[in-house]
Amino acid sequence: METKEVFDTVAYRYDFMNDIMSLGAHRYWKEVLIDFLSPREDTHILDVAGGTGDVARRFLNRIKGNGFATVSDPNEYMIEEGKKNHRFKSKIEWVVAPAEDLPFTDNTFDAYLVSFGVRNFSDIKRSLKEAYRVLKPGGKFFCLEFSKVENKTVSSIYNMYSSIIPVIGKVIVGDEEPYKYLTKTIDEFPSQKEFKEIIESTEFTDVNYKNIFNGIVAIHFATKAVNAE
Repeated sequence: METKEVFDTVAYRYDFMNDIMSLGAHRYWKEVLIDFLSPREDTHILDVAGGTGDVARRFLNRIKGNGFATVSDPNEYMIEEGKKNHRFKSKIEWVVAPAEDLPFTDNTFDAYLVSFGVRNFSDIKRSLKEAYRVLKPGGKFFCLEFSKVENKTVSSIYNMYSSIIPVIGKVIVGDEEPYKYLTKTIDEFPSQKEFKEIIESTEFTDVNYKNIFNGIVAIHFATKAVNAE
């Protein structure tokens, strides 16, 4: 199943399925992501693979709407679903574009966020180069993604739950294939250390990560040098 077909299929129930897949924990994880961002008023973020814009709205809610968000996603159906929510409507720009080829000028954004989307990028290194390009000097990169569980007991429980996610998808949206694809991408995504090394292979500095829930998810973060051209 192709990536676009997956998200065409689930777009209309995407936020609900995130609740099902994470037992609602994705809401907490995304708030932690905004904690790491520590947004200030007038911050302009780029939310890549931003789907329906829930992370962008969390960011704007945190600063009481005194900022701006650009939500970029390659799937037009996801974008259209996001536009149906009018909260902070005047503060969000919606753009249909892939992470590998962003239609923005250099040095535009204060922060680049991607939440549970990087594992679906067709070319991670190219996407990271694009992230670096569009960030302002001193700008911050943040990635929230499913990762490798460190505790063996937690890992066993997590793997058992992951195995039934396609069944839940079948019940909720009538199709288990998109959720087989999504769980497969989680399994195949690099470990925390491996992804850190991938980011370090680019021009980003101060690269690190923080595990959440024993490594079920991790937040990776990095900086574009202040003196970057």
